[in-house]
Amino acid sequence: MASTSTTRQALGAIGQVALGAALLTAGTGHLTKQREEFQAQVPEWFPADPDAVVVVSGVVELALGAALVATWKQPARAVVGTAAATFFVAVFPGNIGQYTGRVDAFGLDTDTKRAVRLVFQPVLVAWALASTDAVQVCRARRAHARSLPRTADVARAVAQTTRTTRPGDRLKP
Repeated sequence: MASTSTTRQALGAIGQVALGAALLTAGTGHLTKQREEFQAQVPEWFPADPDAVVVVSGVVELALGAALVATWKQPARAVVGTAAATFFVAVFPGNIGQYTGRVDAFGLDTDTKRAVRLVFQPVLVAWALASTDAVQVCRARRAHARSLPRTADVARAVAQTTRTTRPGDRLKP
């Protein structure tokens, strides 16, 4: 059982570093030689300057990539994974826009290639969550929160205690 856990941890770490490296590479491309291709992917309906969108998303990718490479303690690791997954969801409309607008960029010059890219986006979301154990950490935190007394229960107990005691009464520990 321990070897399965160790293998899973090693695969998660490799996946986390690989995703971080991919984001660092993409973020660098956003800010350098691939900037124009990334601008072409910003949908026309998006209410912002395409260059600004590319620069901001590039900076975010660099930050997420660096965080994925450098963050190893939970729950921070899960937070970074969740942030990366959220980013992948946030940029998905750009991928849809590339498909529906038939925009050629990065070798995606057919509808089939652009459709495959659309299918790959949920894979990136799952990769970010799985490699950082974000789902497991979230479940553990939720289970812990459920085990704590609810605010209403505590308030009811306090109110009941104050009603049944008189000034000068000693409370039992």
